[in-house]
Amino acid sequence: MPPLQSTGPFPEAEHPEYAGQYHLEDCLGTGGMGVVHLATSASGLRLAVKVIHAEHASDPEFRARFRQEVAAARRVSGAFTAPVVDADPEAGRPWMATLFIDGPTLAERVKRNGPLGEAELQRVGAGLAEALRDIHRAGVVHRDLKPSNVLLAQDGPKVIDFGISRPKDSDLRTETGKLIGTPPFMAPEQFQRPREVGPEADMFALGAVLVHAATGRGPFDSDSPYIVAYQVVHNEPDLAGVPQALVPLLRRCLAKEPRERPTPYELMVALRASSPSASFDTQAYIPAQRSPADTGGDTEPEHPAGDPEETAAGGSHRPAGGRGRWRRPAVLWTALAVVVGATAAAGAVLAAPSDGTPPRRAPSAAPEPFRPWSTTLGSAGAPVCAAAGAALHCSGAGAGVAGLDPADGRVLWSAGAGADGTRPGPGGEGAAPVLAGGVLHVLPPGGTRHRALDPASGAVRWERDVSAYATVRPTGDLVLLATAEGAVRALDAATGAERWRGRHGGAGTVWTGARDGTGPVFAGTPSADGTSTRVAAVGRADGRVLWTKRLPGSLTPVAAGDGALQFLATDAEGFTDAVVRLDTAAPDHPSRRIALTAPLDQAQAAVAGDMVYVVGAGGSLLAVDTARGAGGAEVWRLETAVAHLSRPVPRGGHVYLSAGDGRLLAVDAGRGRLVGQTKPRMGGGGHASVLPAPAAAPGRVYATAPDGSVFAVDARDPSRW
Repeated sequence: MPPLQSTGPFPEAEHPEYAGQYHLEDCLGTGGMGVVHLATSASGLRLAVKVIHAEHASDPEFRARFRQEVAAARRVSGAFTAPVVDADPEAGRPWMATLFIDGPTLAERVKRNGPLGEAELQRVGAGLAEALRDIHRAGVVHRDLKPSNVLLAQDGPKVIDFGISRPKDSDLRTETGKLIGTPPFMAPEQFQRPREVGPEADMFALGAVLVHAATGRGPFDSDSPYIVAYQVVHNEPDLAGVPQALVPLLRRCLAKEPRERPTPYELMVALRASSPSASFDTQAYIPAQRSPADTGGDTEPEHPAGDPEETAAGGSHRPAGGRGRWRRPAVLWTALAVVVGATAAAGAVLAAPSDGTPPRRAPSAAPEPFRPWSTTLGSAGAPVCAAAGAALHCSGAGAGVAGLDPADGRVLWSAGAGADGTRPGPGGEGAAPVLAGGVLHVLPPGGTRHRALDPASGAVRWERDVSAYATVRPTGDLVLLATAEGAVRALDAATGAERWRGRHGGAGTVWTGARDGTGPVFAGTPSADGTSTRVAAVGRADGRVLWTKRLPGSLTPVAAGDGALQFLATDAEGFTDAVVRLDTAAPDHPSRRIALTAPLDQAQAAVAGDMVYVVGAGGSLLAVDTARGAGGAEVWRLETAVAHLSRPVPRGGHVYLSAGDGRLLAVDAGRGRLVGQTKPRMGGGGHASVLPAPAAAPGRVYATAPDGSVFAVDARDPSRW
């Protein structure tokens, strides 16, 4: 808590003598929600205790907001915030005690001494970027970063006041319809699309805070909050007086589009690298491509070759290699082109027979090397692809669905999108073609018809109107059509004929089953209050319920196989905080719950045997062994610093992920180290907030990018990508 100056006498009702066991001493200041007091713990710690105003204590909305503040502050409590010592949000006068930090706010510092010098500005900016990195890793978006919420402590800046911090999908409006926040430091999306506000809004606010620190005013200044709001949404920021070296970087922070702003880690590295006296190792930095407007067409450099490694606790981001340095982009891309273009010597192949049958390889010849390739399929966002055996099938906006030659990317056939609602839209897992029952299933995101195509030619085998169903899920030899009310039809994946129908689950039910089509299918249905989940095993052949089990917590099935059903568990705020394993061969046995070392926002997961690989918004990737010992264990955790990642794909000792700028990343599945990445492929589309997962096959990986490309790389040596 900041050492706020008292603004005058307070009503006696605002001066309670105690908050819990803490005797309240001096009054440090007041805010919109409460009064901040100085107190001392039994052990002698100096505390700042925030007590809710008496008039708000009976207001359910304010109580809920205070509970959110306590939860958020506890979640991010660490080196870059005021650690929470104690709290009671349910008391008659709710209160929270944090460690007292002796230092002025940034607002007080600028008001008293004027703008910060360039060196101090860089240090404060880098410290705040590091703070936001840790805050976002914890799944929290601050939403009200401003100079008065930044404490300048002896050991660096601290971010305080999480009174309106929410998970990404929270509603930001009060019952009166007023926006919550401070207009000069709010991002455009906070005015335009408050339900879509994410970590990028904090980066906009950080840019505005640094402009204030550099000039004594904000980039959008006016006496009227309405004019400020208009300027934030429509006008370019006023950066007059900002040190010239920092103008391009702060302009990126203040970009109108969230996807064009840097991540906290990018900003932290850039600020420290721009200082002549900086000594900062960029080995672990995984950069994103800059927008052409900021770089004149150039891109940011990749890091030097190396394997950044993180501790399992996900603490400070310490690289494993030696000190790196910035390089000229043109030199880097030339080097990458040489690496990508390098191939092994070609193997000997016999001439093709005259009857047109495929050529036979000489018995003693070495395997023909795989040559990386790239092709364009559509132009509006990343296509989605699926690999099955020797086949590769992709769909993209404007291109329908196509069969590609996995050897060189040639389009073998194409089934264009029609006007019947079957357009396979881009940028979502639901749009990926799925091979089930020997036919290719095209899922219609937002459409009305489900089509099953011949995987060799694209000819329609069968199709069905699915407009009445909330879920269409191919699994093995079945296609499940489920309504939100729990009615289910199971179709034969090969013919479209109905096998059975029944009623299983209801609102929020998620279906899954083994990919090989063996065993039952499973329905996971959370209870209305989110405290438990009903799991039902349903026979594939007849739809008969084989068994049911109720598990504690709100669980989402990830995958079934190898005698186990794996779930992600979410807490009351929607963050994934555990992986749960249920042995399907013995469902009466207790389930295993493996708690994560830190919760993840918007988690996605994939399963390989007993291992569950989980990725969250903000770039945390972790591996959980659900069979280790008596209760399983989190094996490793890697902080990639990539804001947007696809679902992980484990294959052949690596975990593959696609990034929002079109890069393909490879992580060592056993050690949790980054071992390779491709160059960005954004084109004119910019960063994608959601990317389809890559597709893996023996010896190669296929990925897609926002520039509309599908590309393939050799999986045997990701360090050469």
